[in-house]
Amino acid sequence: MNTHYISGKPLDINSLKAIINGDFTLELSEESKQNILKCRNYLDEKMKTQSEPIYGINTGFGSLYKHSISNEDLGKLQKNLVMSHACGTGEWVPQEIVKIMIFLKIQSLSYGYSGIQLVTVQRLIDFYNHQIYPLVYQQGSLGASGDLSPLAHLSLPLLGMGKVIYKNEVKEAAEVNAVFNWQPIELQSKEGLALLNGTQFMSAYAVYELIQAQKISYLADFIGAISLDAYDGRIEPFHPRVHEIRPHKGQIDTAQNIRDILEGSELITRAKTHVQDPYSFRCIPQVHGATKDALDYVTRVVETEINSATDNPNIFPDEDLIISAGNFHGQPLALALDTLGLALAELGNISERRIYKLISGQRDLPSFLVANPGLNSGLMIPQYTAASIVSQSKQYTMPASSDSISSSQGQEDHVSMGANAATKTYRIVENTLTVLAIELMNAAQALEFRRPAKSSPVVEDFVSAYRKAVKFVENDTLMHDEIQKSIDFLVSIDVEDTAELDN
Repeated sequence: MNTHYISGKPLDINSLKAIINGDFTLELSEESKQNILKCRNYLDEKMKTQSEPIYGINTGFGSLYKHSISNEDLGKLQKNLVMSHACGTGEWVPQEIVKIMIFLKIQSLSYGYSGIQLVTVQRLIDFYNHQIYPLVYQQGSLGASGDLSPLAHLSLPLLGMGKVIYKNEVKEAAEVNAVFNWQPIELQSKEGLALLNGTQFMSAYAVYELIQAQKISYLADFIGAISLDAYDGRIEPFHPRVHEIRPHKGQIDTAQNIRDILEGSELITRAKTHVQDPYSFRCIPQVHGATKDALDYVTRVVETEINSATDNPNIFPDEDLIISAGNFHGQPLALALDTLGLALAELGNISERRIYKLISGQRDLPSFLVANPGLNSGLMIPQYTAASIVSQSKQYTMPASSDSISSSQGQEDHVSMGANAATKTYRIVENTLTVLAIELMNAAQALEFRRPAKSSPVVEDFVSAYRKAVKFVENDTLMHDEIQKSIDFLVSIDVEDTAELDN
């Protein structure tokens, strides 16, 4: 068991991936502990003499900011805030994303700008280390005053309320707390806001989706290369000189990937009777490359976000400042998540076009890749499924960030809708992987009709591994099962291991 110390050291997506997917427990560094204590002590001293209203600390919330709260009721105010804001609905947030939410909330609170108690942060660490995941719902956040509703559900178990998933069972938080002899946290001034104001719902989804997107982007290149070879495509459009005169980084990298993957292929180097390929093959570098460039932009935004304090108000002990501002506003994430969804949807879009070409009876391939035609339909209908999925993803690419609905009696009059961008992009991630799984099934099937000619060694090794999970379709079979096997195969792949095959 390894320990990751939460500190002010910036995290990148790959480091965070290693932590959340690895055998790590969390612990606060001494620096983080001191930052948290310093800010909390400052706030406690400040409230002893403070007579002027400070938003959310001794006032109500939202449009109720004009209502002053006595010092005796500051803790009750924060508890009421958590309870009243826990009004999420819809499906549960997947456990792997709740895990990231907890991590990112701890990270954000550790900087010492939030006024949180050390014991509160420590309890969040205990949840993470013991794999106790609060039950959080997907719907309810406007992505502007922070992810209020999802973070309220994340925080309820700190108070001994709400439900959690523990050992894959849904349990009352109070019941699980009792197992560890944990008493409910007594929230102090500002703590409810520190827990609820923040972008950790959006950020957690973004982190998860970026990790998946990195894998999907690589698989799109790999599977696209198999399709290109199976379709008897040409390698010339991937020549480095073509991309040097239009030097988008993603385009250059994609062309290089395809060349590497197909190095040593008999099929790609043999004489062709056709002088040009359809766009879905010829323009793989331009389309896949644009997605890579979009992922670079999204990564910069998300890595900034996960290394930031995003609650409100912000407390600066050294400057004797408490400032109510807007770091909880999710607009940077909303735009990035919409972009991420669009970029991934396009990988599915062009993948489906390659599927269509492979089953179209062109270039000496049988129609629908049927081994025994007439009695059998072959791979006719999986293309329908891919087309349906791609169409749904297109519908999901309607930007959430272009919408805003005023809330809190107009006090919160522009919101990001980044939470909706996050959840719909999650669907696009799943959809795109499914379409690529269907393309792989078609590409591998088509490749068999090119025998005895072979593709590159790396492709042949990949397809050989694939054939252990998904067999060549000789006669019609239950295609749902074959598609699911293909999806499971892609899910099981460690991209880092696969990428080594190209080197």
